[in-house]
Amino acid sequence: MKLSLGFSPCPNDTFIFDAMIHQKIDTEGLSFDVVFDDVETLNQKAFRAELDITKLSYHAYAYLTKKYVLLHSGSALGFGVGPLLICKNEDYISTDNLADLKPQTSDLRPQTSNLQPQTSYLRLPTSDLRLQTSNLRIGIPGKYTTANFLLSLALPEAKNKVEMKFFEIESALLSHKIDMGVIIHENRFTYQEKGLKKIIDLGEYWEHLTQGPIPLGGIMVKRGIPENIKQKVNRIVKRSVQYAFDHPESGMDFICSLSQEMSKEVINKHIELYVNKFSIDLGEVGRKAVHTFFDEAYKLGIIPETKQNLFL
Repeated sequence: MKLSLGFSPCPNDTFIFDAMIHQKIDTEGLSFDVVFDDVETLNQKAFRAELDITKLSYHAYAYLTKKYVLLHSGSALGFGVGPLLICKNEDYISTDNLADLKPQTSDLRPQTSNLQPQTSYLRLPTSDLRLQTSNLRIGIPGKYTTANFLLSLALPEAKNKVEMKFFEIESALLSHKIDMGVIIHENRFTYQEKGLKKIIDLGEYWEHLTQGPIPLGGIMVKRGIPENIKQKVNRIVKRSVQYAFDHPESGMDFICSLSQEMSKEVINKHIELYVNKFSIDLGEVGRKAVHTFFDEAYKLGIIPETKQNLFL
């Protein structure tokens, strides 16, 4: 049986899927028709239900729970992995613009109420910056990306958003097409080399707020696929991730061939940052983080309510 499979050409995805698509592991009679696309293009394809299995932003998943269900393996979820809000103009990160900002979710629901008191004292941009962001052009890597969700959470006044491919944001900042940009993936490792400056680590904001890891993207399978096939896919993805950990150099030629001229050093940093124990299995902590994400986003009106079971 052949299933369509979509994931990005970024090193963390190619690292975990290499064994699966190149028959280095037992795929239990399944084969895969692979589609490579950036995260927001994959999100849009999922809205059209074009792919049987796909990498999907957790933000997008909130709108697609009737069509897809989350696998236990393959997620990009962790600490220190969040998007960064950056700029070229240093005025936006002036020390005069720094003060205490209370999170927008001070009235957390009971299931997330065991947050630490320090979440009321996050050091982030002030209302002055919030007022600025209402007019500034901010590049985002897609409407349904988790990066955009986190921006909306930290700076709800930021409305003048410009959607673009994630790899276009740095250039847009340098050419003054946008004033700020939310960067993801390997751009976390390269923006400083181009003279760009960090304003906020949006993942850090989330971590302080929830005391948990940030869910960025997961591997989803169509709900309409027979249950035994979905369970097969779940096992195969976990097997592929484990193989990658056990044989980290096995897929390096494949990874490098799709890595947009990234250096080996950046590729390794990328993999080390986004592939971790949660990629093998979400576990209790990972599942709690996903539930917290959905609870907070729904409460703030960012996503619709879902009554579907989120996990396979």
